[in-house]
Amino acid sequence: MRSQRPEHALVALLGQCFATPRCQVSRVSLRTIHGQRTCANTQRRHPLSIGRPRKECHNNAESTNDGHSASFSSTASNPASMRFQARQPKHAEQQSNIPTHQNDPPRDDDKSGIAILGGGITGLASAHYLVRELPNTNITIYEGSDRMGGWLRSKRFDVKGGQILFESGPRTLRPEGSVAGLTTLELVSDLKLKDQIIISRKDSDAARNRFLYYPDHLVKMPGPGQDMYDMLWRIFTEPVFKGLLWGVMTEGLKPPRSSDVEDESVGHWFERRLGTSSVPDNMLSAVLHGIYAGDIYQLSMKSLMPTLWHMEKAFDAIARAPFSKVGVLGSGLVSYRDVKLRNDLAARDGWDMELPNRLHNASVYTFKEGIGALSGALEASLRSNPRVQFKTNTQIKSLEYDNKSDAVKVTTTRNPPGSSKTFHKVISTISGQNLSTLASTPDALPSLAAIHSVNVMVVNLFFSDPNILPERGFGYLIPRSVPYDQNPEMALGVVFDSDATLGQDAVPGAKVTVMLGGHWWDSWSESDFPSEAEAETMARNILARHLKIYDEPELVKSALHKNCIPQYTVGHESRMKKAHTELMVQWKGKVAVAGNSYSGVGLNDCVRSARDVVMGYKEDEDLTGLEHFLVPTQWVQQGPNPGTGLGTKR
Repeated sequence: MRSQRPEHALVALLGQCFATPRCQVSRVSLRTIHGQRTCANTQRRHPLSIGRPRKECHNNAESTNDGHSASFSSTASNPASMRFQARQPKHAEQQSNIPTHQNDPPRDDDKSGIAILGGGITGLASAHYLVRELPNTNITIYEGSDRMGGWLRSKRFDVKGGQILFESGPRTLRPEGSVAGLTTLELVSDLKLKDQIIISRKDSDAARNRFLYYPDHLVKMPGPGQDMYDMLWRIFTEPVFKGLLWGVMTEGLKPPRSSDVEDESVGHWFERRLGTSSVPDNMLSAVLHGIYAGDIYQLSMKSLMPTLWHMEKAFDAIARAPFSKVGVLGSGLVSYRDVKLRNDLAARDGWDMELPNRLHNASVYTFKEGIGALSGALEASLRSNPRVQFKTNTQIKSLEYDNKSDAVKVTTTRNPPGSSKTFHKVISTISGQNLSTLASTPDALPSLAAIHSVNVMVVNLFFSDPNILPERGFGYLIPRSVPYDQNPEMALGVVFDSDATLGQDAVPGAKVTVMLGGHWWDSWSESDFPSEAEAETMARNILARHLKIYDEPELVKSALHKNCIPQYTVGHESRMKKAHTELMVQWKGKVAVAGNSYSGVGLNDCVRSARDVVMGYKEDEDLTGLEHFLVPTQWVQQGPNPGTGLGTKR
């Protein structure tokens, strides 16, 4: 294993830095605000043009010269028309263009069927929505490994007195904060998993107590339910908050970014707006490393925090936004795309309103058998359907568009030499970088090839003493600014699983998960990564140094997740626009993409992307799954009294 480099440490735990505005939309008074995205010309009517005249965007909205006036316009003269009722899909007027045969069994060479590349959560969710929305379609799921579920890996282990559950991948889900969370709840409802849900309430220790480690001790982050004087004392006295108050108070005095800046790193954006590097280095790096395990000075502000990016352009400063004519204090902006999806969910027959209402007071949730219960239920449901075939241990070698049949030839490592199987459509849920290698033309998909992913080592530990942790809470993050001698292992952070996910274990004890690596390992070769034994030693050293835990764990399990988190670096949105064109040229709209390489790395984002592609098939015959990158983001604003939204108690 390579000797550790004297660099600052990275971070990671699931977290949120800026609260996403809660979109309570079913009957909201809305105003539309044109966003900042560049729109490539397209000859095809896109589903997002529902209910409004189609417009072509030829120039970057940021290059306008008339200040704020370029940022606002109304898309409907009648406010009632802004409820975004979806247009009737094609299949309601005529049969779907996707050929289907109601009584035919699945076939190996199925020009009427759909192939799904990848059996992770996105691939399984894609198949689920295909079965639900296009029930006569034959589906084949190709998976390179011997199991389904991808990064969702929940497993029980025997310890003294009973069993415990370890998660080596995602462990909790957020029911609120974005409409993607509602999409996952819809999936949970479809699968009848609601009785398996366990929640962590917003007033729980895990929700209220979240920490950073800086410079040599845990610091509780300010949050709801805490004593105001105690929070202020920490903000004024703890070094981790250096520059925060002054930066926030003077943000409104900073000049806006230049109109020719199309994107910027998260780190540089906050440094420019707050006038200090301390805040992004000490705090923001922790949050974003927790989600992306990446470099805050490489990750794209426009892609990761599009609302703040838009607000600076619209108002010149974030601090001025609440006093402008577009906003009122307490209101929030949300994209039109999210509004439409939320309304689609609310209008769907069979949608269980009780489930989101039940989770209104939940900070996060999971399942009694872990997050893997979601992929397990999907797989079981799909295997019971005779129109769905599973091909495990099957690597894809190439995808080739066949002009004669207007379909895609899929060649795998298990095909006889010179043979392939033909499908009407292909949904790729593998990484963008892997998909780029399957094109018949070399270097045909450079924008997908440029999507880099990081490696993360996960170490699960169980201690029989339930009181061994010095604090109760979700866990802690480690900023990039922590001195090297406090984190030579390059830890990403530590989750206190026994507090974060109550109700999964049969015996008392303390569970923790230590995460290592991320972008700090980008230049490492395969031989540089730590072995499982080395990772255990590193994790125990971290717990001893940071938490004074010296006890021998009863059980330790380690796993290296290679290329698990794609990095949305500066220019990501622009690359996705180009990727759409490259996909259309290569496969003529017969291959669509979904998954964490494109529009969000979280599980909720993956489920949403799967749903979007399948619902897109009902609106348009040929698509890539990246159409939403081509149109300007339409921002809509909730009125001061938005009323009851989906899943929101008032």
